[in-house]
This record gives sequence, structure tokens and C-alpha cells, in this order.
Amino acid sequence: MTIEAIWSEYQTSLKAFIRSKVSNPDDAEDLLQDILVKTYTSLPSLHERSKLKPWLFQIANNAIIDFYRRKRFDSNDSDEVGTELWLDEESPSVVQDLSKCILPFLHGLSESEAELLKAIEIDGVSQKDYAETHDINYSTLKSRLKKSRQNLMGLFNQCCKFSLDSQGNLLEYERRDGHCSKC
Repeated sequence: MTIEAIWSEYQTSLKAFIRSKVSNPDDAEDLLQDILVKTYTSLPSLHERSKLKPWLFQIANNAIIDFYRRKRFDSNDSDEVGTELWLDEESPSVVQDLSKCILPFLHGLSESEAELLKAIEIDGVSQKDYAETHDINYSTLKSRLKKSRQNLMGLFNQCCKFSLDSQGNLLEYERRDGHCSKC
């Protein structure tokens, strides 16, 4: 059986299955295309034509699971409300005010955390390069980086009170009286 014949027979039911699991139509369409590619590349491994339909839907189900895993991973990376070191570009005065505080606060962290944040956030070293250079597992580095950002944010929170928007971008800040001598 050719990929064209398979696709013409099952595309509609696969699309309905995907749409029942994924609400965004663009994401569903992307998944459908991914499934087409996986079907095409894996078709030689299918030995029994009678198992075609369950095989296709298993590919679809796995693609949906992978989609949500990636989405969760991406949201964990980008949705670290209050843990991002750098601030929203739309509030340059806030960034300028607080940027002079970063180095003194880095000195308040452990040496390894300060080195990590300085290299990645200030010097612009990529996370993967840093992990390879320091012989650290990439996922371990991401965990350490997140913890270091949280610790740095904790130091900032001791000195200032922050107002964030729903995406975690800094809108404004207010210094806490008498709590900070770092900047």
C-alpha cells in the first residue's frame, strides 16, 4: 500500500483524533504533518496490513504525547515567573535602575552560582557550551541555573518589592526601606 493511499483513507480520521486531543488548530495541523512524515519513514517496518489503522493511531498518540511534553518543557523554560535575571525590554528605566544591582547581588551568592549566572546571563555563554566546558549534564545545568536565578531573585526581593505582569515581566519595583545596602 502506498503512502498516498494510506493518507487519503486515514487523514480525516487522524485529524479528528488529533483535534479531540489538541485544541489549537495550527498545532493540530503541524502534528498531522509530523505524523505523515513518521508514517512515510516507518512504513517499511509495518509487516501486517491488518494492523495499519492501530499502528497509525499509535503514531498519532505518541506524537500528541511528545507535543505536550515539549510544550510543558518549553513552558517550564519560559514561564519562570520571578526567576528571570533580565527584565522586559519595554521598561528600560527599570532595567537601568536594577542593572547596577546585579553585580553586588551576585557577590551575595555562592561562588559557583555567581560564576554560572555571570557566564550565561552577563557574558552571553550559551547553556550548552557552558555545560560542555564544565563537563556538566545539560539538564543538571538547567536545574542549577534555575536555582541560581531563584536565589538571585530572592536577594532582589529582600531589597525591593516587584510588580509583574501575567507573563512575569517586570512592570515596576519599589525599594523596601532600610532593607538594602547593595545598590
